[in-house]
Amino acid sequence: MSGEPGRRQRYALVGAGARAEMFVRALVLDHGATAELVALADVNQTRMDAHNAWLRELGAAAVPTYRAADFGAMLDKERVDTVLVTSVDSTHDDYIVAALRAGCRVITEKPMTVDVPRCQRILDAVEATGGSVAVAFNYRYNPLHEKVRELIASGEIGEIGSVHFEWLLDVRHGADYFRRWHRDKANSGGLMVHKASHHFDLVNWWLDAAPVEVYAAGRLFFYGSDAGRRHGYARDYDRVHGSPAAADDPFAMHLAQHPRLQALYLDAEAEDGYHRDRNVFAPGVTIEDDMSVLTRYSTGATLTYHLTAYAPWEGYRVMFNGSRGRLELEVVESDHVSPRSAGALKGAALHGTEAAAESGSVSLTVRPFWTKPREVPVPGYRREGHGGADARMTAVLFGGAADPMTRGATARDGALALLTGLAANRSFETGQPVRVADLLSVT
Repeated sequence: MSGEPGRRQRYALVGAGARAEMFVRALVLDHGATAELVALADVNQTRMDAHNAWLRELGAAAVPTYRAADFGAMLDKERVDTVLVTSVDSTHDDYIVAALRAGCRVITEKPMTVDVPRCQRILDAVEATGGSVAVAFNYRYNPLHEKVRELIASGEIGEIGSVHFEWLLDVRHGADYFRRWHRDKANSGGLMVHKASHHFDLVNWWLDAAPVEVYAAGRLFFYGSDAGRRHGYARDYDRVHGSPAAADDPFAMHLAQHPRLQALYLDAEAEDGYHRDRNVFAPGVTIEDDMSVLTRYSTGATLTYHLTAYAPWEGYRVMFNGSRGRLELEVVESDHVSPRSAGALKGAALHGTEAAAESGSVSLTVRPFWTKPREVPVPGYRREGHGGADARMTAVLFGGAADPMTRGATARDGALALLTGLAANRSFETGQPVRVADLLSVT
């Protein structure tokens, strides 16, 4: 089917939550000439109905909906070319493998999956079918990150000896992982997998290297019931909606104040019982919020990495030490969290599609030996849409745009990004360094 000249590619999406919206909008608004959304699958009919309502608002037709259990039948009946997987992370492998076996191309949200057996299952399916899996690592498409890769590849600072990478999630964005399904490590793999796989993939891509050994320490310091009581933030409620104790809690997300989130989650609760607005200091959190990682790479370079999920500002710093100098990138995505927006999503109605209300800044600096530092301009960067990366990524995935920097991530890339986080999780448990090859061999 996919080889027919002039025919639009047929896409189906499984997982009709908030993270699906960026893909749906891109298909409908930006790439309608070459691609079409033909079906939705989810465990919840109300969420699929909400997406269909938004499709009509965008001027597109509603599409057929299927229960997740009927995923295979959907692929056949709707003659699907490509499957978009945006479901809960721990379910990715089921849909990826089924789609590959049905002869479909797959595009999956990061992380590709959440543990070693599921990762091996995906890699085995790719090998057995000869199929294609693309992992949506949109940070590769950020113009800032492209410029970093270009500078490193050009030899601007010589051979890379070490990298220091600090990522800060503020008390709005960071808190959100502790309100929803991500708070259970069985669903998400924890922030080392769900969030940091983005960052580990960037380092792999920047250095053109693979992780060899990982040593890490992590703990739940700020969120959860014990820490909440210790730091004086705890409130006595389980979820926000209908709880008087949550009325003035700066960590509370009030779904009824966000029409799209109400349609996706509050209105859909009766079907599956999922609560999107849990108290971040309620019991049941099994993921960490403060993590340090030391990684050795195949090139001999080392990485020191820290992820903080309770910072007063949001952004990141990454520094490369090389044989001819140093490269420094600093991105301030929001310089503080204003009280009036503390209970909202990061800068947007959904998933980073609008600029944040707070101030931000970027700087990229080369510091060669023996001369003054210089600032590197980066045209094309903008604050919304993950630095402009979302539109650039979907242009490649859906529109067939050129990709001279090999930004497209394969199943192998997805596995290598996962392995740093999975090794870190193992190191958290054992207190020992973990050789990546002892978890999974990726060739």
